Amino acid sequence: MLEKVNYPADIRGFSIEELKTLCAEIRQYMVECCSVNPGHLGSSLGAVEIITALHYVYDTPKDKLVFDVGHQAYAHKILTGRKEAFRQNRMKDGLAGFPNRFESEYDVFGAGHSSTSISAALGLSEAVRMKGTNEKVVALIGDGALTGGLALEGLNNAGDSKSDLLVVLNDNDMSIDNNLGAIHKHLLKITSSPAYNTIKDSVWNTIGEGNFRNSVQKMVRGAKSSLVGKFGGDLFEALGFRYFGPIDGNDIEELVKTLQKLRDLKGPRILHVHTVKGKGYAPAEADPTTWHAPGKFDCRTGERFRSVYKADRYQDVFGGVLIELAQKDSRVVGITPAMASGCGMSAFAEKMPERFYDVGIEEEHAVTFSAGLAAGGLRPFCNIYSSFSQRAYDQIIHDVALQKLPVVLCFDRAGLVGEDGATHHGVFDMAAYRVIPNAIVSSPKNEAELKNLMYSALQSESGPYIIRYPRGCGEGAPWKDVEPELIPAGKGECLLAPENASDIAVLAIGPVVNRALEAAQSLIEEGRKAPYIYNMRFVAPVDEEILAQVASKFRKIITVEDGSVKGGLYGAVAEYMTSNAPSVKVVPVGIPYRFISQDTQKAQWHDCGLDAEGIKSVIDSLEK
Repeated sequence: MLEKVNYPADIRGFSIEELKTLCAEIRQYMVECCSVNPGHLGSSLGAVEIITALHYVYDTPKDKLVFDVGHQAYAHKILTGRKEAFRQNRMKDGLAGFPNRFESEYDVFGAGHSSTSISAALGLSEAVRMKGTNEKVVALIGDGALTGGLALEGLNNAGDSKSDLLVVLNDNDMSIDNNLGAIHKHLLKITSSPAYNTIKDSVWNTIGEGNFRNSVQKMVRGAKSSLVGKFGGDLFEALGFRYFGPIDGNDIEELVKTLQKLRDLKGPRILHVHTVKGKGYAPAEADPTTWHAPGKFDCRTGERFRSVYKADRYQDVFGGVLIELAQKDSRVVGITPAMASGCGMSAFAEKMPERFYDVGIEEEHAVTFSAGLAAGGLRPFCNIYSSFSQRAYDQIIHDVALQKLPVVLCFDRAGLVGEDGATHHGVFDMAAYRVIPNAIVSSPKNEAELKNLMYSALQSESGPYIIRYPRGCGEGAPWKDVEPELIPAGKGECLLAPENASDIAVLAIGPVVNRALEAAQSLIEEGRKAPYIYNMRFVAPVDEEILAQVASKFRKIITVEDGSVKGGLYGAVAEYMTSNAPSVKVVPVGIPYRFISQDTQKAQWHDCGLDAEGIKSVIDSLEK
């Protein structure tokens, strides 16, 4: 069936049995493609029937389908003119890994981060109402995204509106790791009540719209809350939604029949569907956490081709050091917003469960919760992916920095992250956070320095103390069974002072320090003059002692950073030189003023000039 389908219009004449066959073929195609070109597999496998049913019942792209996170959207891409292109999903010049407005008219709203769909769909629905057109709007949310604060804000606003909006809640009991929290527990206890929904439909359809309906609603609110509460949908009804479900989200026939009934109802309503993450592929069903994004695998046997790392991954170093620190200091606790396995905190959770907090996809709450822990005398290490930390900017300022609370914020996936692309790059953190009073912002050059910075952060009496580090492997620097060293905040170091020195100083931060060293070593091997290399370690406070020394010795400075050149290390150095040594020329190497598309990390580094070759070419250009 799949070979006959290029767009949703092609499936709208299919029988239910043909839709079942189509779903099976989509699932098989998805597994085959992702086995050689890795992606977010488990969530999309579970959502095949939901997406197929939505495109079958609704007149997309005229009707608007809004996704949350985007992990669920692979079937959507396959059904909307991108079947062959899906083989290049997440590759350079290929499809984005998430819905993208610039890729297809069927992608009405981009999604890479969590919990945005309800707010965006409400905006689209209000636009339809104000224009007087008749498009339908559906938000598909799931994979733990309902725990996010923005989703609850959207629900609260949408429930109080008259917008013709359907929210489909894909409840698969998972986000990336197991779902946690009160909302998840509430969803698990909900049971279907056909009698309740039949009565409710009949009553409201008979009454219609207007003041009389509003009066009746007020009269029956108490009785309705009692009835709905009995069947478990009271949370959504209390927010102003008409609740339907739960139904089997992997039963295409039930989905189609239900969506057909709900399509023309008015007002905010929610359909609760229960699906199996990894549905239809046994390995993914058995281990949905691993198969959320499994990497390459043999699609016939399910055997994963495990990566052989040249060195320890930064996330594993973080997890190991956190355990070491916690064993020596009873105040240490760990906090993550639903990323325990991704950030390396799973081992800490197993060893010290009473000191581990997974707060769900709630970065804002994670930071303020950490601030509360710190105010109570504990020492929280809150680990958030760098790009997701942007959600908690206000909390970092208002709840941590302003109150000088000793919260350690560890930003994993800083810099360029590879195939996840622009939505997930952690390139704005240094520019964003270095301007905050009381904030310490650091980036280690290798694994040993990450350990030293974590130890130093624990000694700090105020905060936030931010440590950012990249996705992937370190440099091979020993860190296990090594006593950590205290690094004073704002203290850098000179790593290379060559005898045959040029008039250039390279000021670098983070792992790209090592690429700068490689560039300088290449010049030395060629018998040429080489620049001094400094490891700045901190952008806030920046080491003004080093800056003063450099300003007195060199006429040219190159700054190197795996973050935005606007406002980051380059900004800090250029500001200092403008005020203190305006004749010194400062040239930046870093992330340019544009969003970087998906590709391999190595290719992205090369594209931005952040490999040894790129840094050397800048040195060469300044020597001419």
